[in-house]
Amino acid sequence: MSKKFSVAVLGATGLVGEAMLSILEQRKFPLAELYALASEQSAGRSLRCSGRQLVVEDVADFDFSKADIGLFSAGASVSEIYAPKAAAAGCVVVDNTSRFRNEADVPLVIPEVNPEAIGGYATRNIIANPNCSTIQMLVALNPIYRAVGIERINVATYQAVSGAGRGLVEDLASQTARLLNGMAVENPTTPKQIAFNVLPQIDTFEENGYTREEMKMVWETRKILGDAEIQVNPTAVRVPVFFGHSEAIHMETRDKITAQEARRLLEQAPGVEVLDQPEPGGYPTPVTEGADGDAVFVGRIREDISHPRGLNLWVVADNVRKGAALNSVQIAEFLAKNFL
Repeated sequence: MSKKFSVAVLGATGLVGEAMLSILEQRKFPLAELYALASEQSAGRSLRCSGRQLVVEDVADFDFSKADIGLFSAGASVSEIYAPKAAAAGCVVVDNTSRFRNEADVPLVIPEVNPEAIGGYATRNIIANPNCSTIQMLVALNPIYRAVGIERINVATYQAVSGAGRGLVEDLASQTARLLNGMAVENPTTPKQIAFNVLPQIDTFEENGYTREEMKMVWETRKILGDAEIQVNPTAVRVPVFFGHSEAIHMETRDKITAQEARRLLEQAPGVEVLDQPEPGGYPTPVTEGADGDAVFVGRIREDISHPRGLNLWVVADNVRKGAALNSVQIAEFLAKNFL
């Protein structure tokens, strides 16, 4: 790719923003200019990326006409203000927040699953990045869905604290240190302590009893696959892991598929690595495979003994990288290569 592009990263001092900068460098994205943006509180900080020393700029003062692509990950309320401004200035926004995911005229994209949707960016100059849990689930399920169809997905997530940002990462570290030193946990930022615990709540509760995190997986799966009939039954759980989400997925396919056939499809699927040996350690975990990895790892592939068309998977990925930053950069790469 000979042409170079100016990229603005909004939320550059957060976990996802830092990962975006790192991945742009690692993947040698063709950068003309790179701008690190954040709130006024972070302006003036110094960051380094792609051999450049970047000074963080206040997004309120930034001229988005200088950027071809904006990678946004500073929260839905920030995107609500600045994504339309950037888009109007000619900057194509890849937004990693929940703000635009459910809007019909904004593409919701996982490059390994529905790259063709990226072309719809021109309507509003905005592309939405899905929820991290949806991304890893659909990267794993897409080859099976395309081959035999899926009627229903039961999924339980085991989500790392980094999914809630740097604050909860620090909170888990602090709580763990206190408890190991015989001290009580004080003022946890979650409803109950997260250290050595499991919390079956992520985000707020909806009227139907599901949390908003769970409903995101329902809404986003249907939009990305273009399948309003597919049924998704999620339970989202926060666990005391720093990086890497895990999911236990139980699906009912339209046509029968064996575990062996599914394994072969997954081994050929883009973005997927299969680690599936029926022996101790023959499966992926967030610490040993997920964290700092770019792939979606799949193991425990087996047929459901309770359903004639059931199939079970264990799916692990780094929620900050593949679940957010890498997916955004992959979208930007596709944009740069095919549209800009």
